[in-house]
Amino acid sequence: MIRFLDGGESHGKALVAIIEGFPAGFNIDENYINKRLLLRQSGYGRGGRQKIEKDRVEFISGVRFGQTIGSPITMVIYNRDFENWKDVMSPLGRPTDQKRVSRPRPGHADLVGYLKYNRSDIRDVLERSSARETAIRVAVGALCEAALEEIGVNMFAFVRSIGRVRLSDVDYNDDNLIDKIEKSPVFCPDERTTDLMIAEIEKAKAEGDSIGGSVEVVARGVVCGLGSYSFYDRRLDARIASCLVGIQAVKAVEIGDGFENASKFGSEVHDEIVYEDGYRRLTNRAGGIEGGMSNGEDIIVRAYMKPIPTLKKGLRSVDIDTHKEELSAFERSDVCAVPALSIVAKSAVAFEIFKAYLEKFGSDTMDELKERVAAYKSYLIKK
Repeated sequence: MIRFLDGGESHGKALVAIIEGFPAGFNIDENYINKRLLLRQSGYGRGGRQKIEKDRVEFISGVRFGQTIGSPITMVIYNRDFENWKDVMSPLGRPTDQKRVSRPRPGHADLVGYLKYNRSDIRDVLERSSARETAIRVAVGALCEAALEEIGVNMFAFVRSIGRVRLSDVDYNDDNLIDKIEKSPVFCPDERTTDLMIAEIEKAKAEGDSIGGSVEVVARGVVCGLGSYSFYDRRLDARIASCLVGIQAVKAVEIGDGFENASKFGSEVHDEIVYEDGYRRLTNRAGGIEGGMSNGEDIIVRAYMKPIPTLKKGLRSVDIDTHKEELSAFERSDVCAVPALSIVAKSAVAFEIFKAYLEKFGSDTMDELKERVAAYKSYLIKK
C-alpha cells in the first residue's frame, strides 16, 4: 500500500515528504513535477511570498539514475526564505521574541492550536498550519499523476468560481482546454469569466479583504471498480472527499452534481445505463462514482474554499497576553488562493486514485501494474 508523510514549517529550512510503496521501475521527470510546483505558485491574487520562493523538488532517496527502485522515496523542497528567518525558526537555537504572534486570526488554527499544545507563541501553530505545506503535497501528487498517465488516466483541474463569479459551462472534450486553463491568470478556461474573477479579486484587495471560491478536478480514463462498497472507509468518494477537506481552507466537497442532485427527483438524477461495446452511462451526474466505486465514467469532484483568514484590515480578536480586544495579526499572505487550490486539489485526488489502483492491482513494479491494468480492461470489454 502506498502512503506518505510530510513535514516542515512555512518559514523553516525545507518541506519534506517520504513516500512508501511507490512501484519500482518508474522513470522520474523532474520537469513534470516542477511545472506543477510553478503553477501552484502562480495564479492571480497570490502574495509576495511567491516572488521569493522558486520551488523545485529534490530526490534524496528511493530513486537511482532517474528511476524509482522500490524503497521509500524522499522528496525535499527547500525554502529560500529561510535565510531571512533562520534566527526566528532555528530548530536548536535560542528562543527569541522576534516576529512573535499574540493576536490569533479568526478562521485560522491560531487560537485552538495555541491552547491545544500549550504554546507561548502562536507562530508555533501558524508555521505548520500554513498552506505553504501544500507545496510538498503537490510534488507527491504530481509523481502519482505522472504514473497514472502511463496506465491511461489523464487529469485536469480548473477554477469554477471566485466570489460571486461562477463559470457556467465547460467543454471537457475541447482539445485546447488545458492550454486555456494554464493561460488564464486564474486558471479558468473562459476569457470573459476570467476577467470577472480578476475584478472580484481586485475588489477584495482594495478593501484589505480576502476572497474564496471553488475548483473542479476531472480524472478521465479511470477503470471501473476502484474503491469498495463493503466498508465506509474504503469508499472511493469518501477517500477523495477526505483528502480534499484535508487541504487548508477547504470547507466543502461535491462529487458530480451532488449539491444540485439533493433538490431533484431520482428520475432526474440517476445516470441510466446502456451497453455499447461495454457498459456506459448516458449522463454523469454521479461524477463517475457509484456505491463508493469508480464506474468507468469521468471522475468529477469540486472543492469549495473559504476566504483566507489573513486579512490586511484585520478582524476583531483578543491578545493572548493581555486578553484585551485587538485586531487580528497580519502575516504576509494571499488575497485569493483559489487558482493554487486547483493545482493542490488535483494532486490530492491523483494520490488517492493512484493508491486505489495499487490496492486493486497490487504491483511492485510499473511494468506489472501496466500489464494487470491492460488485462483488466480487456476483461471489462468482454464482460
